[in-house]
Amino acid sequence: MTYDSSNVFAKILRGELPCHRVYEDERTLAFMDIMPRAAGHVLVIPKAPARNLLDVSPEDLAATMATVQRVAHAVKAAMDADGLTIQQFNESAGGQVVFHLHFHVIPRHDGISMRPHTGAMAPQDGLAALATRIAAHLS
Repeated sequence: MTYDSSNVFAKILRGELPCHRVYEDERTLAFMDIMPRAAGHVLVIPKAPARNLLDVSPEDLAATMATVQRVAHAVKAAMDADGLTIQQFNESAGGQVVFHLHFHVIPRHDGISMRPHTGAMAPQDGLAALATRIAAHLS
């Protein structure tokens, strides 16, 4: 399969769609998931066009994973989470919906299940506030 530059994350990277940025460097971007499974759900993507884990360069994967780890620490602290779920899906059969490599960083609290993925969007002002709160915990 080839990379489709019309996917939603490619549009975010080009500035054609908005997002609530948590972190950005020369190779990666972290932003709030607009359909969060838990408050504080962040997505981390490489800036390079990569369909999924199977076709990303080792260098871009390493940079993305470093950002996943950095953001995970910030999410856990900002959300006072007991733990984290890190998810990544490959191809339709593996559950991938957006065909640009991305990692979900989801804060978890003991005894609280993740919300189902219903397609319901979170309020933009709430996402903006969470992005600011998480970004404040980046070191």
